Amino acid sequence: MGEDNTLTDKIMTAAQAVERFIPDGAQIALGGFTVTRNPMAIAREIIRAGRKDLYLVCHSHGQAMDLLIGAGCVSRLEIAYGGTGRFAPTCIRFRQAVQKGTLKIEDYSNYQMSLRFLAGAMGLPFMATKSGLETDLVRKQGFDPAERGQGKVPSKKLAIVENPFNGPGDRVILLPALTPDVALLHAQYVGEDGTVRIKGLGFADLEQARAADRVIVTCEDIVPREFIRLDPDQNSLPPFLVDAVVPLKWGAHPTACHYYYDYDPRHLKLYGDMAPSDDGFREYLEKWVLEPESHEDYLDRIGVKDLLRIKADPVLGYAKGLDRR
Repeated sequence: MGEDNTLTDKIMTAAQAVERFIPDGAQIALGGFTVTRNPMAIAREIIRAGRKDLYLVCHSHGQAMDLLIGAGCVSRLEIAYGGTGRFAPTCIRFRQAVQKGTLKIEDYSNYQMSLRFLAGAMGLPFMATKSGLETDLVRKQGFDPAERGQGKVPSKKLAIVENPFNGPGDRVILLPALTPDVALLHAQYVGEDGTVRIKGLGFADLEQARAADRVIVTCEDIVPREFIRLDPDQNSLPPFLVDAVVPLKWGAHPTACHYYYDYDPRHLKLYGDMAPSDDGFREYLEKWVLEPESHEDYLDRIGVKDLLRIKADPVLGYAKGLDRR
């Protein structure tokens, strides 16, 4: 075990990671959840790079998903839920794209999406469940039947079969596995050897990473090998699963990163006020995504005062006393 593994070949900028691993038409799994640990810096870089026809697969998501859809980067989506809490109970540009018919969408439950990523992570073609049998999830589908089986689109949304280990009438749902081209995650720590540690709720991030062909991890800090080897049960992903590491402090802003910073209620409200109109969204996109040439430029626009306001309490993991209105 004496091999000296380093990140030399994996550390890169967000622009380099997008250029190398995210072509037009790629199927992308977004890590994080609603207003927590969204891979925001990479999402903004994808928009700046002008990527199109992306196929998103998400457990439940929020700000990064909505920004990518609003910018016209996404043509197809499989998801359980999209929203940012009180700021947008349903993501704004996501909802409008569905209503206008400009986004092809298939919906599953949170549990079903988790099982689909788990199937992909385990190398299985499908996963069985009874969850959802008596819902419209099994009776309705969003994708055009003529598109089934093409590219990454499953040949069926799901299949209902008889349980082969029980008597007639005992039905189960078979859910198709998800194997994304790329998984995008934001983590608190990456060790010098490439080991990833995610603190707080993991959502479906680890299953997504294990199911994907490529994994891009943005992180708050690169930490010494000695640190990452302390409490090894806290580590999340081994180095061999990670293809690119992009050090980006505040890389999930305006969503939260447990123990580092809370979500930014002022910025999320700003987005919620601007995004409903096409002109307002274009203005937001210009000011907060396209004009800043880098993540650092974006942070300069946010300002040190506003960043410090959401800085997390090191014990609690979130910003104590933050005005969340």
